Amino acid sequence: MGNMLGLAPLGALPRRGARREEPLPNPGSFDELHRLCKDVFPAQMEGVKFIVNKVLSSHFQVTHTVHMSALGLSGYHLHAAFVGDQQLSSTETQQAKFLTWQFDGEYRGDDYTATLTLGNPDLIGESVIMVAHFLQSLTQRLVLGGELVYHRRPGEEGAILTLAGKYSALHWVATLNVGSGGAHASYYHRANEQVQVGVEFEANTRLQDTTFSFGYHLTLPQANMVFRGLVDSNWCVAAVLEKKMPPLPVTLALGAFLNHWRNRFHCGFSITVG
Repeated sequence: MGNMLGLAPLGALPRRGARREEPLPNPGSFDELHRLCKDVFPAQMEGVKFIVNKVLSSHFQVTHTVHMSALGLSGYHLHAAFVGDQQLSSTETQQAKFLTWQFDGEYRGDDYTATLTLGNPDLIGESVIMVAHFLQSLTQRLVLGGELVYHRRPGEEGAILTLAGKYSALHWVATLNVGSGGAHASYYHRANEQVQVGVEFEANTRLQDTTFSFGYHLTLPQANMVFRGLVDSNWCVAAVLEKKMPPLPVTLALGAFLNHWRNRFHCGFSITVG
């Protein structure tokens, strides 16, 4: 008898050059959608501020802040945060404040993030503020999700729904939030290792106000310095210069802010340790 030759079905043969699909990344939290663009802009500074960050453990962090202001109230602020990680990358955060309190719960899956925030729940007074976020990675570059804000108090109840989308390319990121309360769009572009730029547009339907902002971030690694600048449609100009002092864990910052429309100017200086 001749040799028998068995042929495998065509569909069972491995295809040459077939790439193994990579798992979708976690989209991060809803509050971080515009973070890359926001980090380009200079943070508001006024007066003198001294900040000490202390990491007590991998789950507990404490921040001490002393602020001396010429425009507002001066004082001391203590912020303590506890972050625990369990299976499936779940994260819980609790914050305590005087007169008010809130609970934040966040769950991160492999390719999605769900967050729930409860603020000042009062069963007797029948009042509560609830904020729910959900983000899902559809592809390696595209993220879609939404936000639901619900508030209730005696004689008043309402909800606001906002849809969000984010597209990340190799050197730029575009983000858009649209809802009944308005729209928020941002564009971040990394030109090179030293230069980053960001453009932001915000429209508030309740206040009937729109703002357009342009900012840039310049890094000077040899001098351990970072310079941030901002110009917006409200005739505001801002600039902040940060200087690290290695090997000490100290960062010095000097900022100036000018509003041409309201003829207001203020400056600030801060020292951050840790």
